[in-house]
Amino acid sequence: MAESEATDPLTPALSPFEGARGRALLPIGVLISGNGTNLDAILQRCDQGALDADIRVVIANRDEAAGLEHSRRRGIPSHVFARNEYAERIAQQRAMADCLCERGVELVVLAGFDQILVPEFVHRFPDRIINLHPSLLPAFPGGMHAVRDALQYGVKVTGCSVHFATDDLDGGPIIAQEAVPVVDEDTEASLLARIHEAEHRLLPAAIQLYAEGRLRLEGRRVRVG
Repeated sequence: MAESEATDPLTPALSPFEGARGRALLPIGVLISGNGTNLDAILQRCDQGALDADIRVVIANRDEAAGLEHSRRRGIPSHVFARNEYAERIAQQRAMADCLCERGVELVVLAGFDQILVPEFVHRFPDRIINLHPSLLPAFPGGMHAVRDALQYGVKVTGCSVHFATDDLDGGPIIAQEAVPVVDEDTEASLLARIHEAEHRLLPAAIQLYAEGRLRLEGRRVRVG
């Protein structure tokens, strides 16, 4: 399927189906790697009619990704593109991108996806990929240990960020953030649990802003209308 021909990359080409509030639903694809708690948060908002999104497909890069059960039990197409099944990462991600396009996805949501995207994948969905990161970017970008890094650094406040994905790892324009205080008794597990609670609020909220066409990208700044 061809990419969207919308002149404004932040104005979604919406599904003809309507949500409980009468708005057209934004076709999204969700990429995960693990337990899929953020996927479950998105699905619950959709079930409640509180999120104007239609999850067309869920993709994992690991066979053991337990989060696929959230989508499979709802009958949502769910696929695994394991890295070891492809000679090169670009071939794997090209197949993933083809799958997303075939399903008519307008917004790609990285919800705990732990693989770095190749430029070709990013360029196929310009300004149409959002990523969730467990820190207040630009603090503690990259890698898989942002929560541990925040604790070791001794910060008093951390949190989570939703940003547009670009070729710059965790460096794309920031859409929304939520702060989470760090307390003296925190362990990595306890702090991560509170960050997860914030993520489950922030990511659906960011998707809803996109679905409503309220995001405007001006250089590095994302303005909410």
